[in-house]
Amino acid sequence: MVNNNHNLDSNSLIIYHKNICGLKGKVDELISSMFPNFPHILCFSEHHLKHSELSHINIEGFKLCTAYCRQTIKRGGVCIFIQNSLEYSMIDVNKYCKDQDIEICMLHLKTVSSSSHIMAVYRAPTGNFTLFLNKLDDLIKSIYRTDLNLIVCSDMNIDYLIDNTRKRQLDTILKTYNLTAIVTFPTRSQGISSTTIDNIFIDKFKISNYTVSPIPNGLSDHDAQLLTIKNINLQLQDHYAFVTRSINDYSISEFKNN
Repeated sequence: MVNNNHNLDSNSLIIYHKNICGLKGKVDELISSMFPNFPHILCFSEHHLKHSELSHINIEGFKLCTAYCRQTIKRGGVCIFIQNSLEYSMIDVNKYCKDQDIEICMLHLKTVSSSSHIMAVYRAPTGNFTLFLNKLDDLIKSIYRTDLNLIVCSDMNIDYLIDNTRKRQLDTILKTYNLTAIVTFPTRSQGISSTTIDNIFIDKFKISNYTVSPIPNGLSDHDAQLLTIKNINLQLQDHYAFVTRSINDYSISEFKNN
């Protein structure tokens, strides 16, 4: 039994983002890697699951609040889990999504001290980049408000360690909404090559007291990023998570295949 709120400051919001490269079969290891300081929100890209499969993923102490699953192509997808002690609302953004080109899900989190939209975004390396930029711009334009915090957790397959044309094009759009990339460390390493293709974007004028750090855990070839936003009153209730395995047709099949 683990207490999800153990050692968490109720005046901070902690968001975990990771390209998980397939969520199936990794939940127990994921929980172990986060123990004992569980984030409040988990954003995953490339969960590789259908809606029927994702609904059977059981991360104790968390609930699946929103997701995008690919319609015609395998793998990909994004999803967000949130601690049971937090209230949220799901924002339907499916009309902006297209397999590989732009995959998004989003929730609204209302706290005592702030109002935030939290978005998980994935773009495949082979996706249509122009369509991605246009759809992302249309989406942010439709929900943007000056009194709202927008937090974009993403794997857009754009390397922020080096200057490049796609990085400049994306920054041009995001800066119209005062959104800035805050991940400055490598998030993926292959041999001697390192890239920052996973990133988090925030408005640093609205969110000035924050930290972001890498979380290597071996669950995929991408390191997770942990964003801590301070001075947010969450009014958390204690919630205990039991590490268990759900017994159903999906979990039995998963166990046999591992």
